[in-house]
Amino acid sequence: MTTMRFDSRSIVDVDEDYPRPQLRREHWTNLNGNWQFAIDHDAVFSLKDMDSEAAYTANILVPFAPETPASLVADSGFYKAVWYRRQFDAPRLRNGDRLWLHFGAVDWSCHVYINGKLAVQHEGGYTPFSVDVTDLLKGRGTQSIVVRAHDDPHDMSKPRGKQDWRLEAHSIWYPRTTGIWQTVWMEVQPKIAINHLIWTSDIVDWSIGLTAEIAGLHTQAGKNLALRVRLRSGDRVIADDCYGITGDTNSGAVVARRIELNDPGIGDERFALLWSPEHPHLITAEVTLVQITEHSGARQEVVLDSVLSYTAMRAVTVDRDRFLLNDAPYHLALVLDQGYWKESGLTAPDCAALRHDIELTKQLGFNGVRKHQKIEDPRFLFLADKLGLLVWEEMPSPYAFNAQAQRRLLSTWTEAIRRDISHPCIVAWVPYNESWGLPNLNLSAAQRDSQRALYYLTRTLDQSRPVIGNDGWEMCAGDILAVHDYDGDSARMAARYADAHSLQGAREQLFKNERPGGRKLIIDGFAHVDKPVMLTEFGGICYAREGEAWGYTRCNSPEEFAASYESCIKAVRSSRWFAGYCYTQLTDTYQEANGLLYMDRTPKVDIEQLARYIRG
Repeated sequence: MTTMRFDSRSIVDVDEDYPRPQLRREHWTNLNGNWQFAIDHDAVFSLKDMDSEAAYTANILVPFAPETPASLVADSGFYKAVWYRRQFDAPRLRNGDRLWLHFGAVDWSCHVYINGKLAVQHEGGYTPFSVDVTDLLKGRGTQSIVVRAHDDPHDMSKPRGKQDWRLEAHSIWYPRTTGIWQTVWMEVQPKIAINHLIWTSDIVDWSIGLTAEIAGLHTQAGKNLALRVRLRSGDRVIADDCYGITGDTNSGAVVARRIELNDPGIGDERFALLWSPEHPHLITAEVTLVQITEHSGARQEVVLDSVLSYTAMRAVTVDRDRFLLNDAPYHLALVLDQGYWKESGLTAPDCAALRHDIELTKQLGFNGVRKHQKIEDPRFLFLADKLGLLVWEEMPSPYAFNAQAQRRLLSTWTEAIRRDISHPCIVAWVPYNESWGLPNLNLSAAQRDSQRALYYLTRTLDQSRPVIGNDGWEMCAGDILAVHDYDGDSARMAARYADAHSLQGAREQLFKNERPGGRKLIIDGFAHVDKPVMLTEFGGICYAREGEAWGYTRCNSPEEFAASYESCIKAVRSSRWFAGYCYTQLTDTYQEANGLLYMDRTPKVDIEQLARYIRG
């Protein structure tokens, strides 16, 4: 059992490895480690088939996918299903406590059995799910967990991101990820519990918004409840409020409140509370669920549940051709981050590796990352919040357009936004990339409607961030025009985006005539003149130590690589066109050697030299 002591502690001092950073309880049990394992190549085995020691032919190190060396399985072939099994000891449960089992991510669809009974099933390879397993326990002794994950390697209708459908990874696609690839863990919750928190901030009204979901109100104890919220900036308490709870006693309740703070006015005190990459100030939140009773005329509060969370004062908007952070123009200098490691695939080797990537990104001079075709581990987002790194969150794409693909896409994207909406580091949502999953976008009204539908859905779920309808080209919806251009001639790039005429006139000409990637930038009459333009993929300069490697342009020495990178960055920085840019890419990723760092995170050129080009 892992124990956290967070009373009166700042959020920046807590355990960085906790798997759900914005809803922390004191006690949790990490179930990563050695599990029994079997590959079910044709997905034909049943639970009965797997009810013996002999059925499990290997061991696997969870949470690493079986395709990776880190898992100790290292089987990168084709198979449709895998099975996991392990035992655990049930903790002591008191006063109606409940035992919850949590999965960070399992790719693609999953069935979980506790002591031979189905506990939960979930579809979606990038988002978490949980289940109350209390009623499936057999006393306090040893319990059994069996997990079946189904993941057809040739299914193009599921969101799969960069996972290759060929046996060997090729071009810009990488090895597959099957089954469990994020933390598995347990925690004890009270029968009436804080189930979910959503934080927002308003720097105009100088207030914090909180939506808290309370579960378990169907029990007899679900009366006379209140939610106490204490916000701290460092050691200073900036709010201490208590709200009564009412709701449907057959299910739960939602407490939605706006917490008004004392506005310090202008100057250093106000700046000290604002979050930015240069000043990543977090506000610690202690959220406590209490039951209020009166005895002999005295009011008493009994604590039912207590969680630690955090938020930040931060605003993101766009104003015509500018991106604004905290109501001031802010130039985005991003780098494309695919989040793969050679030995462990999509799963970071450990939390220290996530921190190291953020530190390297900032050392290289960037103020943010575009997480490409991956919904990243929540621990990365916590560290980005804590260390100060902007994040564009992007939906992993399917590659087919049909009703099943759309249903899966909508379900996973909605779950991802629900999970990550409270992270101040996230400053943009990207539901589509380069028309992947919309293969005939320019010709199909239904596919254009899909781009618009997902844009408006995202805006509906979160009105506090810009949304990029289709990052790259063929845009018919969006708040930012995100252009991909891998022209290897820096002089031609500089001329293309030069300000030879009026900016508006040059812009109209560009969007009418240019075809980066052979695609139109704007389709279906999309009005774009009042939106910022960003070059969100460019560069892609390849330099590899040895062997075959893929890239957009090729260099043969570190010196040539540095010179090409400098020229490329200068060409983009010389234009007044762009409110920001995103260079491709942070690290080499398997055969794609476009990184500023090798895949082991070693810089290809002195890191300070590379940073000078970004900082100008």
